[in-house]
Amino acid sequence: MSLSESSSAAAKSPRVIPNPSWGNRLAGWPWQRIISAIVGISLALGLLILGGWYFSLGFSLLVYLGLGEYFALVRAKGITPASKTVLIACWAIVVSSAMMPSVADAIVPVAGTLVCFYLLFRPKMASIADLAASVMGLFYCGYLPSYWVRLRVGAGLVLDDGAIAQLPLNGFWPTSWNLSTWPEALIVTVLAFCCIWAADIGAYIMGKWVGKTLLSDISPKKTVEGSLAGTIGSAVVATLGAAYLQWPLWFVTGPALGLLVGVASLLGDLIESLMKRDAGVKDSGNLIPGHGGILDRADSYIFTAPLVYYFITMLLPLVDRWVG
Repeated sequence: MSLSESSSAAAKSPRVIPNPSWGNRLAGWPWQRIISAIVGISLALGLLILGGWYFSLGFSLLVYLGLGEYFALVRAKGITPASKTVLIACWAIVVSSAMMPSVADAIVPVAGTLVCFYLLFRPKMASIADLAASVMGLFYCGYLPSYWVRLRVGAGLVLDDGAIAQLPLNGFWPTSWNLSTWPEALIVTVLAFCCIWAADIGAYIMGKWVGKTLLSDISPKKTVEGSLAGTIGSAVVATLGAAYLQWPLWFVTGPALGLLVGVASLLGDLIESLMKRDAGVKDSGNLIPGHGGILDRADSYIFTAPLVYYFITMLLPLVDRWVG
């Protein structure tokens, strides 16, 4: 066979795509992101289980860090908010949510008024943007996420006092894996968090695997396929939880909660992406390796908090009375 014939035969032979070894495949995984997620979820679960002031004070730290990142985004636009006043107000909202939620509802309008008065008499004349950004910080980083504290600590959702193993600072630690011995507030909060995790993980994996259709120009990495998968994953987890907890009409209330959480977490993610895009930054911070800042991880929890709280404390009792 001549050289030209051998070259022609080689050209006609099927091209074999090398199959990467398992070592190369594992090397391509975002291990830094995965390890950070595992550590973060472990800490979140620990604080959730402990509840009481452990959860409330840990949450206050997250509010402080998240508010700092929010104001950094705001200042990137040349806006000068009332950062210290808003921080004190946000802490007051979180603490009162753990002790007496009705007081938190009163603090929000009072704090908003005080923030506006402060900006009014500041040496440098404030702008509409300064006022709006300050009040938005109070709402976005303080009031909305404080509903998680209400649900876990301040809602009064317990099975019975005898089922709760008390620790100092009103903490709880399970002595059994029997969930009937756990506070109801803990169970429903963990279920809501699991729905958010299912939505995030489902959207990430399916978006990487089959995602092709862009969801929004706000976030180029978000796909319709991934978002649908995440929302369905949230609904599945909520349905399983509702069936286990024997909610009234669990086959309706479970999927309803899951869809609510899935959609709200997605929209919260997009809103944070919108703020970052407007500020011209990729991440809200660099505190969490492989993930960015606190807001990059907590954006899915902000708008879901009041929706979950009122679903559990208002809608479920209404359905229960209607069924009964």
